[in-house]
Amino acid sequence: MDLEARSLQPNVKAVLLAKLREYKSDLNNLKSEHKRLASANSNQAARDDLLESGMADAMSVSANQRGRLMMSTERLNESSDRIKESRRTMLETEELGVSILQDLHQQRQSLLHANDTNKLYGVDDNISKSKKILTNMSRRMSRNKWIISSIIVVLVVAIALILYFKLSK
Repeated sequence: MDLEARSLQPNVKAVLLAKLREYKSDLNNLKSEHKRLASANSNQAARDDLLESGMADAMSVSANQRGRLMMSTERLNESSDRIKESRRTMLETEELGVSILQDLHQQRQSLLHANDTNKLYGVDDNISKSKKILTNMSRRMSRNKWIISSIIVVLVVAIALILYFKLSK
C-alpha cells in the first residue's frame, strides 16, 4: 500500500500516506496491547499460585504493589493518549505544510510563466504611442472648432452686411 500511495498525485499522496502512517501506528499499538494482555494473563496465574500459598504478608505487599501498578498503568494510558493527540496534530500540521508548499509551487509557476511571455515589455511603448496619438487628435479637434467657429462668424457678418445693404436701399 505504501508503494501505491507514493506513486499517486501529490495532493492525494499526502493524505493517503498520512492515513497509512496512522494505521501502522494503530496496528503497532494493538500488537503491543495484545502482548501486554497475554503476559498479564500468565502473570495473573503465577500471582494466584503465590497467593494460595498462605502468606499473609505477601498479600499485603501484593495489594500495595497492585495499587502502584494501577497508578503506573493509569499514567501510562494518559501518556499514550497525549502521544496519540500529538501524533494527530503532527499529521494535520504536515498536511497543512504540504498544501502550502503546493500553493507556493503553483504561484511560482504562474510568476515564471508571466516572466516568460514578455507581454509586459511592449505595453509601455504602446501606451506612449497611444498618448501621442490622442494628444494630436485633441489638438486637431480644437483647431477644427476654431476654424468652424471662425467660418460661422464670417458668414453671420456677411449675412448681416447683405441684409443691411438690402434694407437700406
